[in-house]
Amino acid sequence: MDTSPKLSSDISFDDFRTQILQDYKIAFTSRICSLLGRKEVLTGKAKFGIFGDGKELPQLAMAKSFRNGDFRSGYYRDQTFMMALGLLNAKEFFHGLYATADIDKDPMSGGRQMGGHFLTHSLNDDGSWKNLTEQKNSSPDISCTAGQMPRLLGLAQASKVYRNLPNIDATKFSNNGNEVAWGTIGNASTSEGLFFETINAGGVLQVPMVVSIWDDEYGISVPAKYHTTKENISKILSGFQRDENDNGYELLKVKGWDYTALMHVYENASDIAREQHVPVIIHVTELTQPQGHSTSGSHERYKNAERLQWEKDNDCNKRFKEWILESGISTEDELAKIEKEIRQKVRAAKNEAWAEFLSEHKQMKTVLLGLLNNVANKSANRNFIAKLRNDLIAVEEPLKKDLGIISRKALRYLIGEESQEKDALIKWVNDFLDKMQPKFSKHLYSEHPNKATNIPMIEPIYDTNVEEVDGRIILRDNFDKLFEKYPEVLIFGEDSGKIGDVNQGLEGLQNKYGKIRVADTGIREATIIGQGIGLALRGLRPIAEIQYLDYIFYATSQLTDDLATMLYRSFGKQKAPLIVRTRGHRLEGIWHSGSPMGGLINLLRGMYILAPRNMTQAAGFYNTLIKSDEPALIIESLNGYRLKERKPKNLGEFCTPIGMVETLKTGNDITLVSYGSTVRIVLRVAKELAVVGIDAEVIDAQTLLPFDINHDTVKSLQKTNRLLIIDEDVPGGCSSYLLNEIIEKQGGYNYLDSKPHTLTSKDHRPAYGTDGDYFSKPSAEDIFEKVYDIMHEANPSDYPKLR
Repeated sequence: MDTSPKLSSDISFDDFRTQILQDYKIAFTSRICSLLGRKEVLTGKAKFGIFGDGKELPQLAMAKSFRNGDFRSGYYRDQTFMMALGLLNAKEFFHGLYATADIDKDPMSGGRQMGGHFLTHSLNDDGSWKNLTEQKNSSPDISCTAGQMPRLLGLAQASKVYRNLPNIDATKFSNNGNEVAWGTIGNASTSEGLFFETINAGGVLQVPMVVSIWDDEYGISVPAKYHTTKENISKILSGFQRDENDNGYELLKVKGWDYTALMHVYENASDIAREQHVPVIIHVTELTQPQGHSTSGSHERYKNAERLQWEKDNDCNKRFKEWILESGISTEDELAKIEKEIRQKVRAAKNEAWAEFLSEHKQMKTVLLGLLNNVANKSANRNFIAKLRNDLIAVEEPLKKDLGIISRKALRYLIGEESQEKDALIKWVNDFLDKMQPKFSKHLYSEHPNKATNIPMIEPIYDTNVEEVDGRIILRDNFDKLFEKYPEVLIFGEDSGKIGDVNQGLEGLQNKYGKIRVADTGIREATIIGQGIGLALRGLRPIAEIQYLDYIFYATSQLTDDLATMLYRSFGKQKAPLIVRTRGHRLEGIWHSGSPMGGLINLLRGMYILAPRNMTQAAGFYNTLIKSDEPALIIESLNGYRLKERKPKNLGEFCTPIGMVETLKTGNDITLVSYGSTVRIVLRVAKELAVVGIDAEVIDAQTLLPFDINHDTVKSLQKTNRLLIIDEDVPGGCSSYLLNEIIEKQGGYNYLDSKPHTLTSKDHRPAYGTDGDYFSKPSAEDIFEKVYDIMHEANPSDYPKLR
């Protein structure tokens, strides 16, 4: 079936009339969903609502020019667009509002995201890619304002990559790079730095993206004059306009209630971006927001009577209806009949969605009531259990939470009692939790056989007369092998291209593989990560380089809000296997030697965080990750690029395992755990400790997320009975995380004869210079003395007080 829109010059009046009325039906359906959605929130059935009312017409126009293979990166007002493409219906809209924990009923997130957050399914059930060129695609939305913009850049850049690198198998991902990435954003959110960074980068890269700015002159309660210089974003962006001498953007401006103008503008924008690979900005003005920003408040509180009346008069749906009547396309009676039918259908969809949402709960409630009745009849605390049962009966529309509370509280009254009825209730509770928890927790990481932690270790192989080279050479030559083997791999970052990165780990690779695969970028960390996310969403294997670990904070929002949650918030329906490469630790200076691992570990659940101690180990991590399809952050040791390492002969093949520790030295007296550059110091100290009779076991954590999935560290504690974690992070940072993993999760406390200890940096950032490093971070002397003190406390006669 041909679903492509037709121009009025190509079709008969009857077909044109049918098309217009279909658009009106979609716009009106979307509006009624918004109006009823707000009521559902205010009556308590839904928790929060943020809707697309007032933005219906431009979204219809955007949908007309959206093609198979195209991608959307938008925000939480785009429900009409999704409906126009047939990707969202009224019942699914309400299931999203109710947070129905069923991906078949709420295909946008399976109840994990609030309504207004949209996506399509890029993956089959086995985690493999669908053919994205045969469907219309939406990347998964995030709430954070302007957070969708950096990802948009990468989605558009993918088309440029596929058009210019014909040796990539693009069968499922691109048709000669003809796809457009469509971004949407509210006018107030254009104040965010992420917006301007993306716009600048898009102009530099000249990628096929169309950015729509929905302008209703407010940002929540704050008018445009507080958001935008000159109160007009297209005026501000006019310097980006392309001309005969310079590349840039095509800038278009259109009123959001003008149906015919919108259709022409979007068709024009699509043609420019699709054919010329020129980015386009469409400033859609004179839009309204009939119900205010969200269900959190009413816009009558901050808009005066004149503005409110203007919004009623210029509501895009109202103006659309007036145009239809004035043009003789339809009549008042016909439109009234259409509107009545739509109201009935939307209400029916709402009621069906609510009934389906409750159905599972009511069935479980019935079973639980029977179990409570049975157990009460056998219990000495029957009166207390009967009260709980009555409380549950009174809940006419139960949630899973209600069932969990009542059932688990009932077990408290059965402590010390034994009966078959109690056993039945315990089984119900356990089955309930086992079944319900995955609805809210699964898909944080891949659950498919090729997940990164399943990739087997392959040892580096060395010749008999092995060559020792700078660590950077191993990285460089390993990257060379990966680029040769995997044409879909590309790397980019500040200084990554021409000079081969600041530490020469990519030396000469741009000359060999070209400026698209090994690329320099501007100084713009957020959009470097955004490029990587978008490219990965479209089947490429990007490695995004952040020059130094401390600079990753400029991109943290993209990592934590977007990349790390991608698989989870899409309920396993989208993936972005981006590898983020950076370097850090043990250099000198506040912003070049930090170790903010505790923060990253807590912010980036959903990614792997890898901290190799040398470049061979790092190369093995890259090889492992390329074989899998999950996102990761690799932190190379900044002071290790010039250190000599043996060069393996199976570059590009050997794999460092993810989730496994490595025991570098065996010992019997104490277990020392560290990672990254600090491991080298610990190994040196272990030799010094041996001189005074302390036999230390040294373990390299290697991967921090996840840590030690085989619990090898606790096996070490069973032998040594003592633990010290050495870490460059601040007190309470990564060392506390590792302590929790070892002592609580692995049960290491069972085997300790001494209190577990951590040795970290000082509270402050590391001071500059050699002395600054010595007095800021754990030194060899600090480690030696800390271990000695632990042994002194345990056996003061053999280890007299040191100082």
